[in-house]
Amino acid sequence: MRKSLQLQAELSAEFGACVFDVTLDCEDGAPVGGEAEHAALVTELALGAPAAARVAARVHPVNHPHFEADVATIAGQAGARLCHLMVPKVESVADVERAVAAMDAAGAAALPLHVLIESPAAVHRAFDIAAHPRVASLSFGLMDFVSAHGGAIPASAMTLAGQFSHPHVLRAKIEMAAACHAHGKVPSHNVVTEFKDLPALQNAVRKAATELGYTRMWSIHPDQIRAIVAAFSPAEAEIETALAIVERAAAADWAPVQYEGRLHDRASYRYYWQVIERAHQTGHALPETVRGWFLA
Repeated sequence: MRKSLQLQAELSAEFGACVFDVTLDCEDGAPVGGEAEHAALVTELALGAPAAARVAARVHPVNHPHFEADVATIAGQAGARLCHLMVPKVESVADVERAVAAMDAAGAAALPLHVLIESPAAVHRAFDIAAHPRVASLSFGLMDFVSAHGGAIPASAMTLAGQFSHPHVLRAKIEMAAACHAHGKVPSHNVVTEFKDLPALQNAVRKAATELGYTRMWSIHPDQIRAIVAAFSPAEAEIETALAIVERAAAADWAPVQYEGRLHDRASYRYYWQVIERAHQTGHALPETVRGWFLA
């Protein structure tokens, strides 16, 4: 956890912006019997992180004996310092309500809630879960999703190639992303475990971003972070086009304009505005006038 926070600080200095979140993990990171001590450590690290850092915490599932204690300790003491709280294995809106109740009881009503979708039932209810006003993001949990099928989906579906070709996994990913976009929430793609094959990783990230509609992705190893940031960043040519169109639109008081023989109006302005926002979030240098317009 400390190494992740250090890497975040180094890349923030390099890019001029915090380009990824660090999630301090209680679900898989805490030893059995040491849950309370681990939650205290997560709280300590979150409170001690630099002001510009983006630090989140993943607590135990809502049906785990230590869930309420995790939330009370971490959100109760460090909620104002966290960028979000992640709750795994959410199956229904009732689970979301239970998480919200625990956060409210801890005094963390303003803390964004992210949830992990990890089973067929959760995918079925993804639209309802995404519609909840306290949910800011849904993440897909590949390994648990495959395991939840009792062997009906082979282990190969958890590999880099298989997770983008097996029909059940592909359908679940698309459904979850669609649920997020239907309700203005952020879809976050699962990890890719093959961290040494960077070309394959880059191809996977490209598919997640350009074919499946994901706007964020988890990493499982520090070597993956640059590839993920690069793949989710707009290309320089796309940024230049977006700047040119938005600047022309602003000069025309947002009336329709033409650019390189194509007509643009407010529908496409929204898209190019989002390109500029993504450029800012991934550390691209932008003109000060544009930063002032859109990104203050």
